[in-house]
Amino acid sequence: MMDDLKAQFAGWLGSIGISLSDEQWDRFEEYYRLLVDWNERMNLTAIVDREQVYVKHFFDSATLAVCVPPDSVTTLADIGTGAGFPGVPLKILFPHLRLTLIDSLQKRMVFLRHLVDRLALSGVDCFHGRAEELARKSEFRDRFDLVTARAVARLNVLNELCLPFVRQGGTFAAMKGANAEAELAEADRSFRELHASLIRVYRFQLPREAGERGIILIKKQSRTPSRYPRKPGEAARNPIV
Repeated sequence: MMDDLKAQFAGWLGSIGISLSDEQWDRFEEYYRLLVDWNERMNLTAIVDREQVYVKHFFDSATLAVCVPPDSVTTLADIGTGAGFPGVPLKILFPHLRLTLIDSLQKRMVFLRHLVDRLALSGVDCFHGRAEELARKSEFRDRFDLVTARAVARLNVLNELCLPFVRQGGTFAAMKGANAEAELAEADRSFRELHASLIRVYRFQLPREAGERGIILIKKQSRTPSRYPRKPGEAARNPIV
C-alpha cells in the first residue's frame, strides 16, 4: 500500500507542476532518515517530525521551481545551505542541476558530503567557507545561473553575500517567511550598489497550515563592484542602507 505521506507529497508537488518518481521518493526518505539520525549528534534542524520535514523543508524547497523554471538553470549555488535546503531537494527533483553547496560550518559539510554520497547524487560540490571569502575566488564569482539562500539574514545583508556569486543576467532568490516585502525598503540601496533589480516577490501558503512563505526574485544586471563583498562579518555589522 502506498505510504499516505508519499501520496500527499506527490499531490503537493503536483499542485506546482512537479511529478515525483519512486526513485525520487526513495531519496527523500533516505534524506529524512539521515537528517534525523545526524540531528541527534549535531544541530541540523529543529524540525524532526516526518510530515513537518516534508512540508517545511522538502516541499518548501521545491517551491523555488515555480519562480525560476528549472530547465532555464544549469548551475545553482545554495549559500548558507545548512542541512541542504533548498539545494538538495531541488537536485533530487531536477537531476540536471549542477549544484554547489556552501556553508561556514565544517560539521555541516561532513553531513552534506555523506548525504550526497548516500543519495548517489552526481554533479554536487560541497564547499566549507565564508561567503565573503569564497565570493572573491574566480571559480565562484559571477558564475552561477541561480543563487539561493534560505532564512540566512536580512535582504540588505543577503544581497551583499549572494549577488557576487550570480552571473551577469542571472538570478538570486531569497527564500523568506511571511513578511518578505518588509525587507525590500531597507534593501533599496543595496540593489543599486550591487547592480541588481527586483523582479518579483512570490507568495506561497504551505500545506497543513504550515505557514506562509515569500521568495524575493532578483536579477543581476552587471558584474558586482570589486569592493563587494566586504570582509567577513562586515555586511552584518554595517549593512548597506
